[in-house]
Amino acid sequence: MLMIIVMMVGDLLGMSLTADNVQPSPLPNSWRIGKLTTAAIFMGFSELVFCIAVIAFGHFRLGLAIATLQTLAFFTLVCGNQATTYAIRARGRIWSSPRPCRWLVFSSVADLVIAATLAGCGWLMQPLPFWILGTVLVGAFAFAFALDLVAGISV
Repeated sequence: MLMIIVMMVGDLLGMSLTADNVQPSPLPNSWRIGKLTTAAIFMGFSELVFCIAVIAFGHFRLGLAIATLQTLAFFTLVCGNQATTYAIRARGRIWSSPRPCRWLVFSSVADLVIAATLAGCGWLMQPLPFWILGTVLVGAFAFAFALDLVAGISV
């Protein structure tokens, strides 16, 4: 059930990207599949490391039970997907890219509110304290900026 919710909120974010304020390339781009594949592997691996780090912290430092770790994994995936989306949505840095459109901001806020409400109140999953949810959200912001910094250096 948690994976279905992750996919639904991720789809809401993905659909809103179609209305985003990014500018297309002024010149035709050549497909450099090797570079695209490398970037995709890097992004996926980075999100995997972020998620494993948060879950490991929850298990080893906070001593969360398995059911609560599942809730933590759910919320971490939602936040990690948000971070990755904002890090790659446009050329340039997150802070220098065109501002996201209203629909993207609305869907991001809606995704996070839905996920935090379900996780914090324990609907369809074990409840997780709101301070942990806030910490994961702050960690996701830091992850997005770190990912943006590293991706900008490698491009």
